Amino acid sequence: MRSFPGILLFILVLTGCGKESMVIPNVPVNLTLQLTDPKLIRLSSSGGAVAFDNYGVAGIVIYKTLGGNYVAYDRCSTVNPEKKCAVTLDEPSFTVTDKCSGAKFFLEDGGPAKAPAKLSLKRYNTAVSGFTTLHITN
Repeated sequence: MRSFPGILLFILVLTGCGKESMVIPNVPVNLTLQLTDPKLIRLSSSGGAVAFDNYGVAGIVIYKTLGGNYVAYDRCSTVNPEKKCAVTLDEPSFTVTDKCSGAKFFLEDGGPAKAPAKLSLKRYNTAVSGFTTLHITN
């Protein structure tokens, strides 16, 4: 009877050692873009998207939603995120593809569009000031 608490503790430790789901790490993002920049011409109409390297974990993709708002996601795929595989824009740019796993994600909400994707892309905060400046932060 004295060993019961020890056995119970041992069982709890074993059941708690399952594989944890990897998440995209938090890295500081503070990006300001001028929407009048010719590199952002694709964002001038709904359904347009642009991708950048060197921000976030694997880069950032910015999309102008069908409602006219801007959303920004980390390009790091949520399928095996430890590989830091950057998603690439599809044509037309309503989805992005993880070339490492074949997974697809919708840009309208970042949600999974094709297996093996199960989790949405990591989303960043967006704000527009003065109709011409887009701020992306976390």
